[in-house]
Amino acid sequence: MVTTPAPVLDLSADVVSIAQAVCDIASESGDERALADAIVAALSDAGHLELIRDGDAVVARTNLGRPRRVAIAGHLDTVPINGNVPTRYEDVDGERYLVGRGTVDMKSAVAVQLKLALELTEPEHDLTWLWYDNEEVAAALNGLGRLARNRPDLFEADFAIVGEPSNGQVEGGCNGTLRAEIRTRGVRAHTARSWMGVNAIHALGPALDRLAAFEAETIAVDGLEYREGLSAVHVAGGVAGNVVPDEAVLTVNYRFAPSRSVEEASRIVRDLFAEFEVEVVDAAPGARPGLDAAIAQEFVAAVGAVPHAKYGWTDVARFSELGVPAVNFGPGDPIKAHADDERVLVSQIVDGERALRAWLSGGA
Repeated sequence: MVTTPAPVLDLSADVVSIAQAVCDIASESGDERALADAIVAALSDAGHLELIRDGDAVVARTNLGRPRRVAIAGHLDTVPINGNVPTRYEDVDGERYLVGRGTVDMKSAVAVQLKLALELTEPEHDLTWLWYDNEEVAAALNGLGRLARNRPDLFEADFAIVGEPSNGQVEGGCNGTLRAEIRTRGVRAHTARSWMGVNAIHALGPALDRLAAFEAETIAVDGLEYREGLSAVHVAGGVAGNVVPDEAVLTVNYRFAPSRSVEEASRIVRDLFAEFEVEVVDAAPGARPGLDAAIAQEFVAAVGAVPHAKYGWTDVARFSELGVPAVNFGPGDPIKAHADDERVLVSQIVDGERALRAWLSGGA
């Protein structure tokens, strides 16, 4: 029997090499254990860190008695690999890219965090580093949510940074997200006598027309502009090739501004499809920008960033719910997240490490 050696992370390497190594440890959602094990092994001798393991989530924190604490988080999982691991380098127009699954969302940020967690033995603030599983799937499975339930004390902080890709800029808050199922019912019949039945798939037509005509709003929240969106993401129905279907389900995803609650967002979807059966099956609130906190303003000034709105849902919302102001800050263009040609500028990884190191060291 051949035993595959456990992957090893060398956190003394340069940050780009660490990013490549982290990306090359496959960790699709639900399969993060090998990467979590490698992180624990890489940090096990760091005497300045207290290590905590919860399933496939790893927390490392300093306890230096600093007046303020900063939480810095990154998820370990990726969407499914599609021929884009192992990673590789490409040079385009004089710029070098690291190409492959996870390079943008969000293992390059995790690499920055891991290197700084090991090397910053005397940071300006006490630090809580959180690396967690199952971010890319249903909210109920999210490892950061599980940590919040199991160890709420780990979330005590004055400020939080989530390493979601932001092109090296600061993205405040995030949109909320909601998935709803729109169900139609009909009557089965043989397609040779289709007039004897009622086709549930055909009955979805008005709902699809309504979605196609929907115009997304752009809503200002605390100085940032959040664009909403409502999209059909899945259609299910059909019994057999010769049967009129008696049931069909259209799944929609609503991305809503952080000024709206989940309840308000649910009501908007139900009202839009008032004549249909509508069931909200998954929802997570957004987060307001959080940039009014003094420590957040210090961070933005120190890294020289211009705040933007985060359109996608991120785990800044979990910190926001707990009263901790939080922002997104990480290398990578969000447009390339989940793409088969996912790629990150090497310079953004290096610049991100430099900026975060300077601020956490008190040198910025």
